[in-house]
Amino acid sequence: MKKGNRYFIDRAFKLLYNTYGPQYWWPADSTFEVMVGAILTQNTNWTNVEKAISNLKAAGLLSPHTLYKLPIERLSEFIRPAGYYNIKAERLRAFLEYLHHRWCGDIERMKKEDTETLRKELLQVKGIGPETADSILLYAFNRPVFVVDAYTKRILQRHGIVGEDAKYSEIQDLFQSSLPRDPQLFNEYHALLVAVGKNHCKRKPLCSRCPLGSLLPEKLQNSVSTTGR
Repeated sequence: MKKGNRYFIDRAFKLLYNTYGPQYWWPADSTFEVMVGAILTQNTNWTNVEKAISNLKAAGLLSPHTLYKLPIERLSEFIRPAGYYNIKAERLRAFLEYLHHRWCGDIERMKKEDTETLRKELLQVKGIGPETADSILLYAFNRPVFVVDAYTKRILQRHGIVGEDAKYSEIQDLFQSSLPRDPQLFNEYHALLVAVGKNHCKRKPLCSRCPLGSLLPEKLQNSVSTTGR
């Protein structure tokens, strides 16, 4: 671990928190809703996920047993606002089958399993990758697992912390080895990275107005900031 990387991780959190304040993630009424949302949010924005979840709630379907009984064709229609609805219906179905076959649909039983075992099992479910699995672990089960998404990698790349070929596990380890293993901290930090990614570290970055602009190495400023002026 480079000393400069640890400094960046620590300082970035303070700057983001001072700018945006607490993010109150994950917005949900139940553990199961978090799980469903983690799958639906793949390749779409949260506004679309909220619409899909609202459809399920309005129909009284947002429970493990009720959703499990729903034909996949009907499920696709309810989650249509989330985009890629046929694919996501299949992924939700695969997760529901895992939940029922492994845990009899009992989330409280599932919560008692250790983090490493749960992560391995989730990654074996069709359509669930590291980001989705870790979102379920962190936001649904309050486990100290840092979630890495596209915003996180983009921010670290632009600040010269990781290269373009950096793997998910490498970036995750960077945060987990630099910070206390505190799920509340991981929760807040990930949400803040999403906030700065949406507001400033876009494909065409707005570096001159970014709360992390002061951390950008001088040698990289010209290459990424000119489009943000």
